[in-house]
Amino acid sequence: MLARNFFNMQNLPIFQIAEQIGIPEKFVEPYGRDKAKISLAALDNGGKRGKLILVSAITPTPAGEGKTTTSIGLAQGMKKIGKSVAVALRQPSMGPVFGRKGGATGGGKSTVQPSTEINLQFTGDFHAITSAHNLLAAAIDNKLYFRATRLDPRRVVWKRVIDMNDRALRNIVVGCGGNGVPRESGFDITVASEIMAILCLAESYEDLRARLNKMVVGFDAENNPVFAEEIGVTGSLMAILKEALLPNLVASAEGVPAFVHGGPFANIAQGCNSVIATKMALSHADYAITEAGFAFDLGGEKFLDIKCRTAGLAPDAIVIVATIRALKMHGGKALKELTEPDVPAVERGLENLAAHIESAKKFGRPIVVAINKFPTDTAEEFAAVQKFCASLGVPAEFAGSFAEGGAGCTKLAELVCAACEKPSPKFEPLYPLDMPVVEKMEKIAKEIYGADGVVVLPKALKKLDTLERAGASKLMICMAKTQNSISDDPAKLGRPKNFKITVRDFEIAAGAGFLVALTGDIMRMPALPKVPCAETIDLLPDGTIVNMLGC
Repeated sequence: MLARNFFNMQNLPIFQIAEQIGIPEKFVEPYGRDKAKISLAALDNGGKRGKLILVSAITPTPAGEGKTTTSIGLAQGMKKIGKSVAVALRQPSMGPVFGRKGGATGGGKSTVQPSTEINLQFTGDFHAITSAHNLLAAAIDNKLYFRATRLDPRRVVWKRVIDMNDRALRNIVVGCGGNGVPRESGFDITVASEIMAILCLAESYEDLRARLNKMVVGFDAENNPVFAEEIGVTGSLMAILKEALLPNLVASAEGVPAFVHGGPFANIAQGCNSVIATKMALSHADYAITEAGFAFDLGGEKFLDIKCRTAGLAPDAIVIVATIRALKMHGGKALKELTEPDVPAVERGLENLAAHIESAKKFGRPIVVAINKFPTDTAEEFAAVQKFCASLGVPAEFAGSFAEGGAGCTKLAELVCAACEKPSPKFEPLYPLDMPVVEKMEKIAKEIYGADGVVVLPKALKKLDTLERAGASKLMICMAKTQNSISDDPAKLGRPKNFKITVRDFEIAAGAGFLVALTGDIMRMPALPKVPCAETIDLLPDGTIVNMLGC
């Protein structure tokens, strides 16, 4: 449990955190003492450009493998060895916070602070995105009510959103009781909103406006696309999102500057923090560490094929986080047995790690494996991982982020800094944009998932034909897929073979610049578990929020 007033070990105010990386006070808009918005004007820092480090992972256990904790610990380790470093992370969604996962601001001695506020309302960005999205939804239904749009009520695709897990809202009927045009609709979680994706890809207010205008909200009776610009409320959306576009600055427990901004999930969206936050870190530190959601097959691929392509970025090194417990799970051990020493199970599970290393190598970047350290790990198990990685030409090191903070990550930091100095070829995405949609998906499925190909169901093919009229053929591909397997079947652990990826539906995000391909039973509105974290989180009489990180 972290007390409310715990900020960082140095207890530095946010102006001093900004000063560490050369951001003048005039660009800092404080939200209290320990967090701030940073002006977009601070992006222009004389052309400075640090080294970019992507932190990804292997296929996780249900508890996750600690990418955020490792990212923060690695940054603190770099600070320990005298490097100028900043970290750029996603903001947690309150859906998982109150659902199955709890807080997502790191753990132990490697956290970003103030963790409670970051896990909840923070600076209000998610509320702004929710409000902007739902204003557009309300305006659409208003246009339908007054028959002031060419939209076909049966072909509206713009749903509503809420930053909460709520299965009861997946399918709803609106306009009942004479209060509009009755039609079927539903809710997605806020992090699945196209406005969230756009906020994380836009680089200026002008870019934000152009992307908002290009959002497809539905189709007319002839299946021609209707864009958000036609609804006439883009100016109001811009007003709501004015502050939300500015990146948030906080600090780690050891005082490393941290830009925490944006939060799309990687199993349903691009899974990366904002381009603006990443570029802010790059322009003010020699090393910028960022993460992508879930494993490399999801967040890593999307970081490279969507975010880097859009923003003109390229990582100088890739860190793949693994845990001994996850390797044992992929080696056939039951979840309740993962704390038991078992070198053979670790060795069997290494095929999952190998799959992600091979996928990452396709992008031509140096790779380092970080073993997120747990007390139950044995020297023999770690030696097996290190020997295997060495056979692939990849260094591996323990990350003692949780228990030791930066002091437990200095060796890892040295390896990553050395990797950043290695020459890399010119960055090339996995596929060109002019490749046909099905071929793009085939490329991802074969090269990243190890699949034999893609099966597109007839209903999805018909939908694709309609979406291509809205420009989908030239868009990037965002695969919506389970995080529990490299395949689209969550039950297939390890390194699945002899399978195909089945695409059952498509959704267009023209403003974000990608086409979402829905596979398996993946949903854009999660549900609460039988006993959600919301039943354990509480507020003490002294104002301290408890059980958010340990539920």
